[in-house]
Amino acid sequence: MRRHRHENSVDSPDMTPMLDIVFIMLIFFIVSSSFVKEEAIDWMTLKQTDDPPPPTKVKPLQLVIDKHGDMKLQGQVVSPEALLARVQAERAKGDFQSAVVSVSPSVSTAILVKAVDDIKRAGIAAVSVGKSQ
Repeated sequence: MRRHRHENSVDSPDMTPMLDIVFIMLIFFIVSSSFVKEEAIDWMTLKQTDDPPPPTKVKPLQLVIDKHGDMKLQGQVVSPEALLARVQAERAKGDFQSAVVSVSPSVSTAILVKAVDDIKRAGIAAVSVGKSQ
């Protein structure tokens, strides 16, 4: 005997296997993804440089960056491109073990980072950053 279907019944595919696969893929992607905490540079709080530094035998190398981005190394104007060479020359003249960078708050962070990198590349590892007037 043959069974006859009703004419108004609609054949629809069974969605259960597809949903099972989707859930398995979802679980796989959640488990296999790695959650990495992004590390960023914390905002630094700049301290006032009005306070005299503690007495030391060797004075630190002084770099001042004004609000226009102009630099003065040991009181002499220096261009950002020549900073590395000038720090190396100053270090050869005197025994500088540290450096102090006084920077205006309105100066771009890129200028400050490049200046600190140049000082460290010149061989001075201890670099302090402070806010200037």
